[in-house]
Amino acid sequence: MYIVILLILGALAGWLAAYLVRGQGLGLWGNIGVGVVGALLGGTLLGQLGVRLMGAAGQFITAALGAIILLGAIRLFQKK
Repeated sequence: MYIVILLILGALAGWLAAYLVRGQGLGLWGNIGVGVVGALLGGTLLGQLGVRLMGAAGQFITAALGAIILLGAIRLFQKK
């Protein structure tokens, strides 16, 4: 059951990040992928800063911030 909750949080965080950065979502699997990778990136970056957010809301915020950073970096290096 925990993995299902993580996938849902990842999908929501990925959708939010894609909507904020691109103006639209990336599809279900794209949102989940961006959310999961964003959670890893956000957790690593916030950990390096000494910040730890607890609970489901903290996990969502961490994943969303990491996903926004990930999509921003991809957009920065993407050809137009």
